Amino acid sequence: MSFSSVAVIVVLTLLTALYVAAEFGAVSVRRSRLRQLAEDGHWMARRLLPLIDDPHCLDRYIAASQIGITLTSLILGAYGQAAFTPDLAPIIQGLFKLEPRMAESVAAGAVLLTLTIFNVILGELVPKSVALQFPTQTALFTTLPMEWSLWLYRAFISFLNGSSILLLRMLRIHQTGHRHVHSPEELELLIAESRDGGLLEPDEHRRLQRALRLRLRTARQLMVPRDRIQAVDANEPFDAVLTRLADSPFTRVPVYRGTLDQLVGTINTKQLALRLLTGAPLRSMAGLLRPVVTVPDSLPGDRLLALFRERRAHQAIVLDAASRVAGLVSLEDVLQDLLGGTRDEIAQPAPAPA
Repeated sequence: MSFSSVAVIVVLTLLTALYVAAEFGAVSVRRSRLRQLAEDGHWMARRLLPLIDDPHCLDRYIAASQIGITLTSLILGAYGQAAFTPDLAPIIQGLFKLEPRMAESVAAGAVLLTLTIFNVILGELVPKSVALQFPTQTALFTTLPMEWSLWLYRAFISFLNGSSILLLRMLRIHQTGHRHVHSPEELELLIAESRDGGLLEPDEHRRLQRALRLRLRTARQLMVPRDRIQAVDANEPFDAVLTRLADSPFTRVPVYRGTLDQLVGTINTKQLALRLLTGAPLRSMAGLLRPVVTVPDSLPGDRLLALFRERRAHQAIVLDAASRVAGLVSLEDVLQDLLGGTRDEIAQPAPAPA
């Protein structure tokens, strides 16, 4: 056993650690953080961002890391056995009185086991933990070595990626490349870890949790039920309707004809008041009615919020499976569920005739 042999083992282990750190750093780093650093003039972030931002480039980046890990581990095992087995075999032969070939086999196995444990701890587990704890710094630190590795392994990467894509196509599995995506459950875990690490205040943690769980809430759970909707009947005398609208605390009031299931539109009480203040003649509500937005009662809260944004609407009528009015949900209802808080005492809808 010589100093040069030990030095080679250490270098190979460090190379394995470099590739492991690069892989975990690349899949853990936040693109928004890299983009911010690049905009601030960080030259290494500018080099790394295109590799991380493109799924196909990221796929090649990960492939280079995995090839590097495999090659350094194989070389480490082969070199370690060749370098240390001849010195260890005579010692084992003398201690256990074994045949020369048996002693050599035992020595080779012992060397391989020792190097594997050494490589797993220092070459894989430690750099993985460091990369997960400091993903941005790790990803930036390993950028240049990984760029060299991408150039060095380019033929291997093309061959191995092509082979894997061909195999996936044979299995009818669509290849999308590596992406920085997390399931809602993983996001909740990340948020909880950020809270435990002191990066989030309790209020911030609760708001983020509500935002993630909004997808589990349906329109039926968020709505004001049918018997509490305040609406007006278009068949009533116009003066009576005006009186009811003037007494209403709501800006948008549904209008029905006969029964609540026969909706004809919604009326904006502010627009009605402005029309009356200008002195313009007004004999009916027909010119002020706006189309009714309807949603199924099973619509998830996050999709409901997206619908409000797309339709530029502030409320929607919730329909049950029989297409009957089950309730009314407003943008305020969704935001209150998202942000917490209590309802305004004034905004308590009165029962409407159905």
